Amino acid sequence: MGIFIDKGNIAFKGIRNSDFIDKSGLLEILNECIDTPHRYICVSRPRRFGKSVAAKMIYAYYDRKSDSASLFDDLEIAKLPSYKTHLNKYPIIYIDWNKFSELDEQSVVEEAQKEVIKDIKESYPFLKETELLSKALDEIHQETGDRFILIIDEWDKLVREIDEKTQKKYVNFLRSMFKSNTADDVFLLVYMTGILPIIKVEAQSALNNFDEYSVVDPGRTAQFYGFTANQVKALCDQFNMDFELMKHAYDGYVIGDEKSMFNPNSVMLSIEKRNYNSHWSKSASYTTIEHYIEIDHDDVQQKIIKMLNGESVTIRTASFRNDMKNIDTSDDVLTLLAHLGYLSFNPEDSTVRIPNTEVAQEFELSISRAGWGEVSKALDDSLTLINKTIAEDVDYISEAFDKYRFEASSIIKYKDENSMACAITLAYYAAKRYYKIFREQPAGKGFADMIFLPLPKSTRPAIVIELKAKKSAQGAIDQIKNKNYPAALKGFSKKILLVGIGWSKRKSHHDVKIEVVDGSK
Repeated sequence: MGIFIDKGNIAFKGIRNSDFIDKSGLLEILNECIDTPHRYICVSRPRRFGKSVAAKMIYAYYDRKSDSASLFDDLEIAKLPSYKTHLNKYPIIYIDWNKFSELDEQSVVEEAQKEVIKDIKESYPFLKETELLSKALDEIHQETGDRFILIIDEWDKLVREIDEKTQKKYVNFLRSMFKSNTADDVFLLVYMTGILPIIKVEAQSALNNFDEYSVVDPGRTAQFYGFTANQVKALCDQFNMDFELMKHAYDGYVIGDEKSMFNPNSVMLSIEKRNYNSHWSKSASYTTIEHYIEIDHDDVQQKIIKMLNGESVTIRTASFRNDMKNIDTSDDVLTLLAHLGYLSFNPEDSTVRIPNTEVAQEFELSISRAGWGEVSKALDDSLTLINKTIAEDVDYISEAFDKYRFEASSIIKYKDENSMACAITLAYYAAKRYYKIFREQPAGKGFADMIFLPLPKSTRPAIVIELKAKKSAQGAIDQIKNKNYPAALKGFSKKILLVGIGWSKRKSHHDVKIEVVDGSK
């Protein structure tokens, strides 16, 4: 059994022995591309979105040395016409750049080729001595007529982590493999997967013969990476987990036509650990976002504050050069964060937003470590504020907002109720752990400024907040009652807190009043 070639299907067998979500329909797309001008494919997705699982599935399906029928006969691909045409028919090479992490950075490209060639020679003993993988594969083709399927997992590891000189050497290696005159003769299919799309050189893809499928433009691969809502519902039913809590924690990604995509690694860890905690930072990480959110091109921080408040931000993705070093604008920063999975990109309006509470906690931690002045302090104090609100401590709330209004004036344009609502959302940021938070939500006979709806199985009260400039807190409470906002919250908790906040644009004092109503049906 080889290391890079003729590996067998043992890796996919292990995956099938676990709770495997059927994504084998991807193979039909690949089958259509074999030995066509579309044979070169690069799929990029955030970490922990099933890229390596897919790569192992692909290897097991095509590998000529395996008998994989028992692994695929009950999957979607077995129902499709091309299934048996390509099952276990080809010599296939699998290169995972993580395997070369211990090699010297300056010589990693050369040394990796040597290791792969050495392994290939076990299957093709006649192979002459060479240090170029492209030359070795061409020689095999000329001698035997064999044509290869090549899988490169984590193709962009070197692009993300090495110096610019070695990066250029690596890009030249890829070009020598796939842009040569003999590449189409040697390769039936090339499938690369990574976090970033193919790096751009002078505004053009370094490998412009590749069809690329990314989070920004996933094409028909959208459904095959990440879990759909229906798949997560089925898992929740199987393992007696709460779908709404799962959705709150791990949903929120829009990938092409798929409007509700979950982080699959987090979903499976949630099931294993029987909780809905953040598992994002506990998995192996290649970077933190602190460096990127500190790049203050075009008000990066202001845009992130908007997203912390649940808003979306419009971006232009075209200028991003698909690497982590050349970041020139806020569009570049936010596009990179979308590729890394920290933001969800919506292709319908070219906007990004923070997808869920799991990722929101990463932003919260990064902002705290980066020391964003009063934003950091507001986030740090937010858990106390929500607890004091539940305790109906109006004096604490009033004093907190008196102070916060003054301190927040440098980061939020504090002139109207919308800006006040933005400030309050930040101040109550920790409430996202326990509530679904809605702004300008339809309720009763109008739109409530803010509603805090407790998550399933929570014992916390529902909260309605009404903000009133130039009016008293009692006036805000009266509006809540007159427009019957609490009617929309009946049955979600045993009690509902009505929170009225009145303030003057000229005075710093905030008038706060809380009343409690019965939340039972």
